[in-house]
Amino acid sequence: QVQLVESGGGLVQAGGSLTLSCAVSGRTFSSYAMGWFRQAPGKEREFVAAFSWGGDTTYYADSVKGRFTISRDNRGHAYLQMNGLKPEDTAVYYCAAQPYGLASASHTQYDYWGQGTQVTVSS
Repeated sequence: QVQLVESGGGLVQAGGSLTLSCAVSGRTFSSYAMGWFRQAPGKEREFVAAFSWGGDTTYYADSVKGRFTISRDNRGHAYLQMNGLKPEDTAVYYCAAQPYGLASASHTQYDYWGQGTQVTVSS
């Protein structure tokens, strides 16, 4: 059973930074493609960033390119470093995993999801 647990959300002022973590258990972590998505109230789930299994390809939404960085370690964690946060970044952030997947912007390509962590950016 694959489990994903996000952490690191919170309240931050505009221009500030946060790092989200996603702990993945249940399978060899290096075999997963990982993605971060977000959903604001009343809006659809939106792609943020992803890397392919093996980690050699990363992909970012235009809205976060240059401000956010997706990464991973060798101990089953994916990260989303968020700098220069804006009020429009406010949302619940979800990590997602797909065995042997590509760095996909489509939420339908991911089989496993975390419960989400709230990020609120005040102006």
